[in-house]
Amino acid sequence: MTSGITLSEIRKRARERMGQICRVCRVCDGRVCAGEVPGMGGIGTGASFMRNVDALASVKVNMRTLHGVKEADCSISLFGHHLALPVLGAPVAGAKINFQELIGEYELAHAMVGGCFDAGTIGMTGDGGGPNVYQSGIEALHAFGGRAIPVVKPGPNNQIISKFKAAEDAGAIAVGMDVDAAGFVNMRLLGAEAGPKTEDELKELIRSTKLPVIIKGIMTPDEAELAARCGAAGIVVSNHGGRVLDHTPGVADVLSEVAKPVKGELIVLADGGVQRGVDVLKCLALGADAVLVGRSLTIGAFGGGREGVRCVLNKIQSQLETAMLLTGCASTADIGPHVLARIRTGESWI
Repeated sequence: MTSGITLSEIRKRARERMGQICRVCRVCDGRVCAGEVPGMGGIGTGASFMRNVDALASVKVNMRTLHGVKEADCSISLFGHHLALPVLGAPVAGAKINFQELIGEYELAHAMVGGCFDAGTIGMTGDGGGPNVYQSGIEALHAFGGRAIPVVKPGPNNQIISKFKAAEDAGAIAVGMDVDAAGFVNMRLLGAEAGPKTEDELKELIRSTKLPVIIKGIMTPDEAELAARCGAAGIVVSNHGGRVLDHTPGVADVLSEVAKPVKGELIVLADGGVQRGVDVLKCLALGADAVLVGRSLTIGAFGGGREGVRCVLNKIQSQLETAMLLTGCASTADIGPHVLARIRTGESWI
């Protein structure tokens, strides 16, 4: 594990190693890499990726400094596990097609899960068209005592159930399915089957495992309620990083309305454009219990491996602590809608 590496060194190394896959832009907003799927960009015009970032940027926070909060505790409990911060590693995978094999599948999974472990949180592992993708995540899961959440693609139910069983055997905290990958171009390029799930199919999957099941790719309130009705333990409000369908709303555009009908019943995670501590604060104020971070941690993995991922997470935690102090929030439980500012535009308020 690299010792004493800085964020600037991580970004420099990542830029050198990733080439045109990711330019490691100063501002990661999806504009330079628009349409680069496979890769790190957004599908088509890139509008969905861009909107994730722009929607979060449009949310403003109330600064408050006349209060008694001297320290901010940004820890949370998730599925009975203590997390140092409300940030999980997103299920980034597919080294062969997404990253042109400039990083190995196990190297990527190990860096993501290990870096999250070192930072006191949980990484998710991914799935893809080839069998080694999911298996590499399972191997990383074993390496860190099961402290990770494998996320599978929405293939045939019998295949998913088999993958859930492998996660159980590895001692996983929970399992997930990213239904937002239904019809994903990467899966089609690899000849792998993926598609939407009916309510009955979803119930079958959730009943097949003793682990909590998280459904990733929920962007409307009715589907949040459907996931709850089927017995899901959590949802991820996500448009798959803007990589599957052009011109969707940003996650921050819909987060509060999606979270509202299931808040307190399900764990609500948000995934879309989160890069800094203040972004985490905004998502929690909009109704999320925690967030996922993908691209920033991928840059950390390329630029510094496991230590690079930990370094990025530590920076986000430090930024979140500062944002909480400057909004009067002593703990994550204190973060609510009152943190958000109403901004006047012309004759209306938003």
